[in-house]
Amino acid sequence: MDKIKVLNINILSIYKGDLLKNLHKGTVITPNLDHLIKLQYDKDFYKIYQKADWVICDSKILYLCSKFLKKSFPEAIPGSSFFTSFYQYHKDDKNCKIFLLGAREGIAELAKENINKKIGREIVIGAHSPSFGFEKQEEECKNIVKIINESNANVVLVGVGAPKQEKWIMKWKDQMPNVDIWMALGATIDFEAGTLKRAPKIWQKMGMEWLYRFTCEPKRLFKRYFIDDIKFFYYFGKQLLGIYKNPFQGLE
Repeated sequence: MDKIKVLNINILSIYKGDLLKNLHKGTVITPNLDHLIKLQYDKDFYKIYQKADWVICDSKILYLCSKFLKKSFPEAIPGSSFFTSFYQYHKDDKNCKIFLLGAREGIAELAKENINKKIGREIVIGAHSPSFGFEKQEEECKNIVKIINESNANVVLVGVGAPKQEKWIMKWKDQMPNVDIWMALGATIDFEAGTLKRAPKIWQKMGMEWLYRFTCEPKRLFKRYFIDDIKFFYYFGKQLLGIYKNPFQGLE
């Protein structure tokens, strides 16, 4: 499959329909501007990106920026809407068994109920909301591994924010050999539970979903959107000029 280099990572150039047809195994990571900034200083996060099987363009802004490159992405595939398409695509596949890990207490369970009601069968067979800071608690992580293994799920969505979710997956996934597909998809569980609303379609088409999210959670997202993520355009400008350098050159 074709890949497009953006700063220091390769991102698949793929349509959502083709991704759905070909996604049978592996780890799905969906880079946006926030990821790309973290990838300039977080070596462990960068190493995880080198190991991921499916690195997908999550951002409409990233999609638009790619128009300035020799090759551009055919479309943006936001992780939250992709997950909805994924379980709808597999609605009649009895072998698709999904587990949701993330969100605040009770929200993952609510998302599970909503999805199963929508599909008309128990496609989501398990849900768990871990404690805050769970990734640093060895015993809690081992217990989560046990819960997922006992559920017999073969698809696990982890939505606890980047880079925590990606790092957790890569650290623990080998202890869950029955899981074929891992998805690191941020706030997707909250969207499916209905506790967090996605932007109206017109905002999404305009590439302004980030601004809608900001209006909903200004205190939490101000630094991310207006201080951290703005740096992407500086780095991307250097790439267009041919003077960008990967801070982790040699770790590929």
